[in-house]
Amino acid sequence: MAGQKASQIHPNQQSAGANTLLVLIPPIRLITYVLQQSRVSGVKPNMWERAMSKTWRLLLLIAGTFVFAVLALVLANSQDHSSMPSMDHSQMNMPQGSDQNAAQEMGHTMDSMSTKHIDMGSHMKMTELRAPKPGDQERADKIVAELRTSLAKYQDYHAALDDGYKIFLPNVKMPMKHFTNWNYAMEAIFGFNPDHPTSLLYEQHGDSYKLIGAMYTAPKRYTEDDLDKRIPLSVAQWHEHVNLCKPPKGHEQEMFSAHPRFGLQGSITTKQECEATGGTFYPIIYNWMVHVYPFEKSPADVWSLERQMPGHHD
Repeated sequence: MAGQKASQIHPNQQSAGANTLLVLIPPIRLITYVLQQSRVSGVKPNMWERAMSKTWRLLLLIAGTFVFAVLALVLANSQDHSSMPSMDHSQMNMPQGSDQNAAQEMGHTMDSMSTKHIDMGSHMKMTELRAPKPGDQERADKIVAELRTSLAKYQDYHAALDDGYKIFLPNVKMPMKHFTNWNYAMEAIFGFNPDHPTSLLYEQHGDSYKLIGAMYTAPKRYTEDDLDKRIPLSVAQWHEHVNLCKPPKGHEQEMFSAHPRFGLQGSITTKQECEATGGTFYPIIYNWMVHVYPFEKSPADVWSLERQMPGHHD
């Protein structure tokens, strides 16, 4: 798999928030028009239902229901990301000036998440590896086969950008890059589609990218039984990143010390200890997640955790 030459971020990338606003515009305009018509006709607000025809009432009800449904969807998504510190994958450019430390901190955190999945102790919550049940391996193999097919076109990372994936901190060098699609992240809150992974995983080699796998996500509210319904826990282990103490402003560099107190490699693991240092404590970062490497040959390598550890090279 040859790496693809990195270039500028694709201009057609849009945020999920902007797309949501565009979706809401038509029903909001309809509601506004109905209200304007009632004012033009001289009808008082408390007489709307009596004055408006059945057709207008029906249109208003449909528009209002649609707006409520979209807002409820956005709220559910925001709740599942409510514990995330300011590490939005949709940030496309490196901050400048006084924000440089914040960007470096975010890059360091993502680097930790990409390379230290097994030895992070109190900063990692993992599902228990279950005893195999009949059909587990077949179900997992089917997911991998579907994913391998759907990822084929993303060998060229430009195709990922065209399909709405966005590079997290493209100017921060990390061994593994997450290309995240927030529409698919929202879809994953309500269901599982093997063809729509939340993130694509690329190795960065200089100025080129090499596709190596994908990441699925699930709501943090999910139980292990819920996760097992998506991907068998006898084959794969889902994980959450937990107990992050974000350093107070001016102390970001401490995350890079030999014995850090802050971050996902830090010694601080409780809210009380974090707040005593002036830091900000996050009990959970992001949602449940699991990495998949569908181009590997054996199931152990496809669902490997060791591959993400420091010192591993493909």
